[in-house]
Amino acid sequence: MSQISAKDVKDLRDTTGVGMMDCKKALEETGGDMQKAIEYLRKKGAALAAKRAEKDAREGMVAIKLTDDCKSGVILELNCETDFVARGDVFTGFANALASLAIQSGAPSSEALLALTLGDDFGGEKVDDAIKTMTGKLGEKLELKRLVLFQAPDGVIESYVHPGSQLGTLVQLVTDKPEEARELAKDLAMQVAAASPIVVDRSAVPADYIDKEMEIYRQQALGQGKPEQFVEKIVVGRLEKYYQEVVLTEQSFIKDSTVKVSDVLADFRKKHQATVEVKGFIRYQLGE
Repeated sequence: MSQISAKDVKDLRDTTGVGMMDCKKALEETGGDMQKAIEYLRKKGAALAAKRAEKDAREGMVAIKLTDDCKSGVILELNCETDFVARGDVFTGFANALASLAIQSGAPSSEALLALTLGDDFGGEKVDDAIKTMTGKLGEKLELKRLVLFQAPDGVIESYVHPGSQLGTLVQLVTDKPEEARELAKDLAMQVAAASPIVVDRSAVPADYIDKEMEIYRQQALGQGKPEQFVEKIVVGRLEKYYQEVVLTEQSFIKDSTVKVSDVLADFRKKHQATVEVKGFIRYQLGE
């Protein structure tokens, strides 16, 4: 068997990111052939991925990328098994590379992204295979849990990622003054992160949510011994409070609790002589 040089081991490590001992073994097993050693390590990664398939991958990060013109934005959640790996440069670099590929290609879902091919930095592999290779490199199960792509040809998209990258949001505005609306969109992305709305306006609250809330309030009021004739009024009052919690436009604005988000939108329209509406938002909390 030919002698494996330290330089070959280092070159293989630089190419694959796999540990020195594993690189040395791969070169020994393949007679020092660099390409065969890379393939050997890929197969090892795939085998490890299969072995760890039953493991829980609940740690990880939320990654977001926007196009320079803020007309497209992608948010994804990539999971691993431990917080230690989630905070490492290899994992975070991989998650950001996936988000970059998604925004460049316009991948609309995690399934679509899995079928795409990464650049040379990641061996020119399909994302699905690169995840297995990364499992071999990190020794943990990786999983692309979810992905959403927003596109705003008639407006602007902005984002917020909370320090630690475990919570991220995208907000899409429809407006005829997209440049002026970017700061507003950023504020609303932070609003969505902090206040966890579920819909833009009350017409979008699902009917079964309302029915369930009303029944809870009704039973609470009756349980507190409130007279029957007052119960409906109490239920309606508590439902209004529920709307103020879950409807974005009816929430108190996080930068000034004396006004609602709807007031902030109205002020922007007046100040800039512009149209603006919240078209949609997405909020990813790690592990949800």
